[in-house]
Amino acid sequence: MTTDVTQTAHAVSSRALGWLHANRQYGALTDLPGPDLIDDADAYKAVGETALATSLVLRSGAAGSSQLALARELLEFCWDQLGEGRLLYERLLRHPLMTDPLETYAHFVRGGYRNAQLEQLAAHTMALRSTRAGELVPNRRLGVANSARVAGLTQDGEGNQGSDWTAMTEATWLGHTPEPWHIDWMTGYSVTHTAFHLSDWGRIPGALPTPIAGYLANWLPVWIDIWAETGQWDLMAELMIVENCLPTPHTDPDDWQRLADVQYEDGMVPRDDKAVEDDPAQRFDAHQHPTIVAVIAGTLALTRVLDEPHHSSS
Repeated sequence: MTTDVTQTAHAVSSRALGWLHANRQYGALTDLPGPDLIDDADAYKAVGETALATSLVLRSGAAGSSQLALARELLEFCWDQLGEGRLLYERLLRHPLMTDPLETYAHFVRGGYRNAQLEQLAAHTMALRSTRAGELVPNRRLGVANSARVAGLTQDGEGNQGSDWTAMTEATWLGHTPEPWHIDWMTGYSVTHTAFHLSDWGRIPGALPTPIAGYLANWLPVWIDIWAETGQWDLMAELMIVENCLPTPHTDPDDWQRLADVQYEDGMVPRDDKAVEDDPAQRFDAHQHPTIVAVIAGTLALTRVLDEPHHSSS
């Protein structure tokens, strides 16, 4: 990665993190742990996604001291919003087949926060046949397995067998390395999340099977161009994250310039090329996710540069 690309990635992710910090109250929860929050995972989705981004910033250590401080404050804010894990415990207790409590909790474990009561319940729930038999889409099953890995829990089945990562990977669209021109918008997101979970968001890029890594290296640049041309900035940036989950990372200066060009002065990254709302609360609700994606994309790009100082972009 050239110096210019490094600076652009850092600038985009830092500004995006600043916007998330400045607007964090729009994602705040009102009741703890009210019945609506327990029943509806979307009620705390913004908190969980923010926790993911900030945990990766803290894990990498690649950001500057001011960005690390903002990330820590944001993650602490999110942990407080969830009652230091009590809301997740209550949800899992009442809905044992739901996977989002564990998936959300893993972000906090990555950032150094734990809840012993929740972990005990999660370990018990994951050992049940009913949980292991849950009918999840393939990339979501990988997400649960990675969350258990991050949290230090195991998905033990009978005979104390752990997760079969090969079988789970082969069940995904990406695992079949299919005709790349048949990808659609929703499948694009499935592809990104398969790579995210296999590599634990770039921490173990070698976990991507060689055929999949080669397939992605060939086709990610094409897919990024396609969704850039259609103004789908959120998916474009997610695919840019995948490029830095590969065994050999790749970063294109043009991609980063496109992302920098669509970013607003206050740091917000729009979801697509549609008009952006004026109301701050509506802006947060509609564009928090792509702004989080921008934080993660920049963080992983910088992290891989530090990990592989001799790598240069093409």
